[in-house]
Amino acid sequence: MTTTIDPNEVAKFEAMAAEWWNPAGKFKPLHMLNPCRLDYITSQISAQFDRDPADPAPFAGLRLLDIGCGGGLLSEPMARLGATVVGADAAPRNIPVARLHAEQAGLDIDYRLATAEDLAAAGEQFDVVLNMEVVEHVADPLAYLTACQRLLKPGGLMICSTLNRNPKSYVMAIIGAEHVMRWLPKGTHDWSRFITPDELYDLIRQAGLDPVDRKGMVFNPLGWRWSLSARDLSCNYVTASVKQQTA
Repeated sequence: MTTTIDPNEVAKFEAMAAEWWNPAGKFKPLHMLNPCRLDYITSQISAQFDRDPADPAPFAGLRLLDIGCGGGLLSEPMARLGATVVGADAAPRNIPVARLHAEQAGLDIDYRLATAEDLAAAGEQFDVVLNMEVVEHVADPLAYLTACQRLLKPGGLMICSTLNRNPKSYVMAIIGAEHVMRWLPKGTHDWSRFITPDELYDLIRQAGLDPVDRKGMVFNPLGWRWSLSARDLSCNYVTASVKQQTA
C-alpha cells in the first residue's frame, strides 16, 4: 500500500520530540487543549459503547488506537480509563519518549513506529481510533482516512480533529500561535492543508464511515482555556464517525 506519510511533516514533529511532556514547551498548545479533547473523546466513547464514565475503568475491554500518538498525551489517559491502547507514530524519535514516560507512569501501552497503512495491512482491528490533529499533515487525506476505516471493527468509532480553513484560522493558528504567541515553531502548520468541516465530512463518507457528530474547540483568552462548542467550528474542531455493523 502506498504510504500517505509526508516526510517533511514527520520531520517537523520529530525535531520537537523531546518537548512532548513539557507543558511550557513547544507542545504547550496541546497541553492546554487536552482537557477539551478528552472531554469530547470520553463522552463519545461512552455513548457509543454504553459505558459509564464514572466507573473506575469505563473503557475496559475496548481496544483503542491513538494514531499519530506523539509522546502519548492522549494514549496515557485512555490507558488509565481501562482501554487496551496501541499508540502509533511515524516519527522515530517520538516512540522512545512515549515509551519512557508510560513506563515511569506505570502504564502498559503498546507504542509502535508505524503508519495507519502498516497497521491496516497487518489486519489490526480496533474498537476506537483516535485520529487527532493528524489529517492536516498527511499527503493524501482520503487514503489516510480509508486506512483508518479499515482499522475499525464494525460498530467502531473514529474521533478525528483538525483545523478549519478560513481567514480566522490563518490568523489564530498561523499568525497567532506561531508568530505572535510563539507557542509553536514557525512553519508547524500549512494553512493550505487545513480542511473545512464539510470537506472532512465528505472525506469521511468517501472513506466508508458515517459521521455522527462534530463540535468546535474554542479558546477563550479571558479564561485562558478551551471549551467545546456546538456552533463555533471556525478554527479547531473535532468529529465522531462510526463504521456500520455488517449485516
